[in-house]
Amino acid sequence: MAYGTAHRMIVTKETVKAGDKVLILGASGGVGTASVILCKKLGAHGIAAVGDDDKGEKLKAIGADEVVNYKTENFLDYVKKHHGKPQRYSYDTGVDVVINYTGGDTWAPTLRCVKLGGKILVCGATAGYDPTEDLRYIWSFEIQVIGSNGFTDDDFRALLSGVVAGDYEPLIDQVLPLSRAREGLARLADRKFIGKIVVDPWGDE
Repeated sequence: MAYGTAHRMIVTKETVKAGDKVLILGASGGVGTASVILCKKLGAHGIAAVGDDDKGEKLKAIGADEVVNYKTENFLDYVKKHHGKPQRYSYDTGVDVVINYTGGDTWAPTLRCVKLGGKILVCGATAGYDPTEDLRYIWSFEIQVIGSNGFTDDDFRALLSGVVAGDYEPLIDQVLPLSRAREGLARLADRKFIGKIVVDPWGDE
């Protein structure tokens, strides 16, 4: 489901192209890791924002070009330092696309990361659906805010065809039998996972 959501948002809607600089917030989750993989496949330059250095290394292994640990460095400051502060009359600074399905207090700095004519992709709001807004950045930088809701059968078929062909390899944190599902939930709650945790009802103990 997470990969179908990312596929629709990025591939079906044609929001990311080769050469784009794409900042991915919450990059260690299901939609986040799928976004890293899909952006790499499209030839984009992926910047993964995570809260753990070890997760960052794993994301580099699946295709992230850069990693920023948002617990030690504000992601907006990172973008300004490494890609330049966006300018209203130049396309040379900032990032082309931000994938933000967290919302909350990440929204205001997201608006300030995007270059002139750039895009913000939204498919969720895990940190809050009613963030502080600043419309000045949307019109001044001609930002496109593009929503994407779930996926269709066609999206899922296209994604699975890519998996079968070896184009995509989903990142699985661990596979647990049903009897150990509680461990998986605890791992989720503690944010100690990367990618997806699979519960196999027929798995061995």
